[in-house]
Amino acid sequence: MTTTLPTPTTQQRLAALAATDHRYPVEAYHFLFEALDHVLERQERSARRHGEDAPPDRHVSVHQLLEGLREYALEQFGPLARLVLERWNVYRTEDFGEIVFSLVEHRLLNKQDTDRKSDFRNGFNFREAFDKAWRPIPKTGT
Repeated sequence: MTTTLPTPTTQQRLAALAATDHRYPVEAYHFLFEALDHVLERQERSARRHGEDAPPDRHVSVHQLLEGLREYALEQFGPLARLVLERWNVYRTEDFGEIVFSLVEHRLLNKQDTDRKSDFRNGFNFREAFDKAWRPIPKTGT
């Protein structure tokens, strides 16, 4: 008789990854997945709006991912976005590249042959992207 061990969940795999690679906490990996979902959902909505089918490969470019990460961080954390990311040891777009390629290495994300970690270099300036970009939404009707 043999016993089959249960397959680890994505949550468990992320926790194990963060426990072995101490550069980034598990929250940084979760955030990247959530931001990637945000980008993919936005692409699918845009395709439907234009009467197109959703892209079959669900691959996003580095530029699309970085813009989605920036946008999602501002939506989730507002003016504290940069500080939250820095608390997770994410200080520049290259850190996002490190996280992505760590996820690829651990088979939690896929990449295309043309994808390179260096593509994340100098994607945007964190101070400009988060501090200067933050504009509170004015309240209406008051």
